[in-house]
Parts: sequence; C-alpha cells; structure tokens
Amino acid sequence: MKQIESFDEGFVLALAPEFVLVIGLFTLMIAPNVGNATFRIPLTQIRVPWFFGGKRGLLSSDPRLPGLLTTVFFTLAFGLATVSFVGGMNKTQIITEGGSTMLQIDEFSRMFELIFFGALALASAASVNRLPATSRSDRTAAGLYNNRRQVDFYILLLTTGLGMSIVALAQDLFLLFIGLELASFSTYVLVSFIKESKEGTEAGMKYFIVGSVASGVGLYGLSLLYLWSGSLQFADLSVAFAENGMEALPLMALGMLLVGFGFKVSAAPFHFAAPDAYAGATAPVAGVLATASKAMGVLGLLRLLLVVASPEATDGSAVWLVALGVLSVVTMTWGNLAALGSTNPKRMLAYSSVAHAGYMMAAITAIGALNWEDGHVDMSTDAALVVVTALIFHLAVLVCFKLGAFLVLSLLESEKGGHTLESLGGLAKRDPFLAVAMFIFMMSLAGVPPLSGFVSKLLVIMGIVKVALLDVTVNSNLTFGDIHWVWFLALLMVINSAISVFYYLRVGLVMYFHEPEEGREGALPSGTPVRFAILVCLITTVFFGVGAGQLIALCEAAANALVGAW
Repeated sequence: MKQIESFDEGFVLALAPEFVLVIGLFTLMIAPNVGNATFRIPLTQIRVPWFFGGKRGLLSSDPRLPGLLTTVFFTLAFGLATVSFVGGMNKTQIITEGGSTMLQIDEFSRMFELIFFGALALASAASVNRLPATSRSDRTAAGLYNNRRQVDFYILLLTTGLGMSIVALAQDLFLLFIGLELASFSTYVLVSFIKESKEGTEAGMKYFIVGSVASGVGLYGLSLLYLWSGSLQFADLSVAFAENGMEALPLMALGMLLVGFGFKVSAAPFHFAAPDAYAGATAPVAGVLATASKAMGVLGLLRLLLVVASPEATDGSAVWLVALGVLSVVTMTWGNLAALGSTNPKRMLAYSSVAHAGYMMAAITAIGALNWEDGHVDMSTDAALVVVTALIFHLAVLVCFKLGAFLVLSLLESEKGGHTLESLGGLAKRDPFLAVAMFIFMMSLAGVPPLSGFVSKLLVIMGIVKVALLDVTVNSNLTFGDIHWVWFLALLMVINSAISVFYYLRVGLVMYFHEPEEGREGALPSGTPVRFAILVCLITTVFFGVGAGQLIALCEAAANALVGAW
C-alpha cells in the first residue's frame, strides 16, 4: 500500500480520472468563450490579443461543442479507471500532514467509478440529441433556449461525476457527505433543467425539497457521530463502534444517516419524490438517477453499514439487520405493486428502480445476518464476498439495461412523446431497432435468461441463500426451521420478479401489437449519438448475460477490497 500527501509525487497520477473531469470543467468554461478579443495597453495604441470574448471562431461558437467535449472527457475518465485494473492495482491512500486518510484508490472505488463514468458518458452522448443544438442563426425561442444553455447542462453533468467520484474514494464520512451533496445539488438542477416545462420545474422543486430534508437529517446524524467518537474517519468510527456501538447516541446517528442514504437509493418510505423526478426530468437525466445516483447511495450504505457499523464488530447479527430487512421487503413490494398501475413509462421505470433498491437492500441485509463467531469466520467471509460481488455486478449491468430503456424514451421525447404507454404504440413498425432494443431491456429488467439482468438477480439470490444456509452447512443436523429468516428475502425477490414480468411485458405488447398514435406514424428522429449509446447498452446487456466472467472477476476484486477493510 502506498501513502501520498496532497500534490506529492504520484498524486496526480493516482487521481488521473478525477483530474480529467476537473480539466473538463475548465475547458467547458473557457472553450466556448474563445474569440479574437484584444485589449489596448494604456497610453499606447498597441493592442494585445486577449482571446476571451470578441468574435468567436467557427469551432468555439458551435453550440454542439460542450456536449461532444463532455462525452470525450467522461470516456477518457472511464478509460483511465479501466486501465488502472491492468496488471493488478496497488492500493493508494491520499493522506493529510497529520496522517489521516482522506481518499483511497483501490479496486472497490475504481469499480464504482466505472459505473459512474460509464452511465454519465452514455447520458452525455444521448443528451446531444435530447437537448439539440441548432444553427447559430436559429433565433426561435426553442433554438435560443437550447443553444445558450448547452454549457450549463454539461457543466452540471461533470460536477455530478466529480461528486460521485469523491463519494467512491472518500475514507472520511464528512468528505463522503461533501461528495454526495456536490452530486445531489447538480442533479436537483438537472431534473428541473427544462424550465419551460411545468412538469420539469415541479419535479425539480419536489426532488430538491425532499432531498434537502433527507440531507439535513443525514447531516445531523453525522454531527452526532462526531460528537460521540471525535472523528469521522471510517477506521476510527469502526473501532469506536466495535467498543461502544450499542449506546443510544451512535444508534440514533446511524438511523439518521440511513434516512439520507435511503433517499439516494429511492428506498421506501423515502422514495415519494423519485417518480415525479424521473417523469419530469429528461430521459437521459432520469437514467442517471436510476443507475449512477442509485449506485452512489448503495456505496454510501456499504461504507456505513459494512465498514463503520461492521457486522463482525457486534455479538451475533448486525444491529441494523431487522430494520434494513423490513425496509427491503417494503421497498421491493411497494415498487412492483405501484409499477403495475403506472401508464407513464418513465414513472413505471421509477417504481421499477424502487423495487431494485429493495433487492439490493436485501443483499446487504443478508451480510448483516452472518455469524462471526469462532469456527464460522472463514465461511462468513466467503459468503460476504459472494453477496458483495453479486451486488456490485447488479449495479454495473443495471447501467446497461435500465439506462438503455431511458435512452429509447429520450428519442420518443424528441417528438414530444414518451410520457404515456400509448406513445410506444407501433414502435416495431416505426423503428424496429428501437423496439427490439426496448424489448430486450424490459426482459433483462424482468430477469429473463440469458440476459445480464437474469445473471445479476440470480447471483444476488444465490448469495442470500448461501448466507441463510450457512449454519446448516456447518451443523448438518439442523432442520429447515433452523434456516435463517433472510432466506425469505430471496423468496420474496423471486415472487416480486414474477410480478414485474407483467408490466415489463406490457411495454412489448404495446410496441408490437398496438397501432401508433395519431400523428406519430412517421419515422423517429435519427439521432446518431443516442442510437450509438443505445447500441452500446444493447450489446452489453446481451454480452454480460452470456459472457460475464471478466466483469464478475472485476466485481470480485472490488468486493475483496471492501471485505478486507472490515
């Protein structure tokens, strides 16, 4: 393990993906303003080129430039994070002068950065079509709106990515909270970015109010933790929790922090703003909320529940076991039942996202049920590794089919559709590629083999069952009644997945057997960037269903980095 102080040798290289995003931010601020401006030296007639302002050039005045640059920067960051896995990764810590660890670069943090940067790169490419930049001579209201706000939109996407990367790397709870809020404030604005739309403005306001309350509760819990332990370093909090974690103050703080992270993952009962936010935001932004933002919340839960309030540090099961188990059951069931009655595709996908949050919380609950007594440690560690690997794999492939579904809807939004199931009518006739892609995404969300959604759900269910049967494996004379109750979480996952098939198949029924709405009989907009992003999602959805070995290996390496931190 290598330890580096800020801006020492190796600092920039260790944080190369993050510096790419910072360079991207400055580039977006500077590039569109480059022109032929000059300034006159006082008391002379000499004019010196200033370059900022004046008449802009052909490239710098192109409204499409910010979108293309942002996609390139996210792709570069994704590539650098991927390269760090080549040849094995040497864990690196960024420390202060006093020796406190602030950031840690390992397989776990880099894997989550791949999820963040991948989702944001695809959303950025799709937004080139969803917020189309028109000719500079376009003086219509829509043209002026879209052309003049291009930079603002993509700067917010970059700050979202930067905040998420801070959450992935943070080894201090306060620093994690800063990254969480940096990403959150950017997404609040992105949700309501289409300000000429009543739905977007209303959705952004609701999301901001509920999110601010959740953040305030979480911040109060964070202050209680600091009051109790005197430090917000994960390592210090873990030691303090192992010694005095059953006191009232840390338990209250833990509950408040769960509220903050529960909002980010859209867990019931903190999910009520999510359907409105998804429905009011542009489809690429909604896709980011359903994938990258959810992964950020799950990352926070993993750090909080498995590192700070580690199950290994308590006698018997984790202190949060029952509470999280109940939340997971309510979340997955409520999400699927609510989706059954939804006729808005984005709102349906929002409730589907709530259900998926329940599945992931069930996996974390299973880890809390592990037995860490002597004689069980090795088997419990292996079981925890299986569950965390499955959870990370599920988050990774969720980007492929969940974001892909939103990108298909973004093309429908280009013609003022995508807000009702009827707008998908006849899609198979109008655009066979989009219909096939959407159907595959829906089947993957339902967990139909051989798609990646099936593999991810199967791995999560197998991990939960492995935990439930752990005591039976050790003591072969135990009966069925001795199996741990988390086994029923796996059963409920199967039942809820079966329920979800109805509303996912309903989308296919409308696309293939219903006629197009009146006025929507023609072809959909071409949209090369968004179609390329959909194609990438489609290929990965299928590939990771039949050839997921390499991705599972990466997820296992990431899980090893986390489980080894307990």
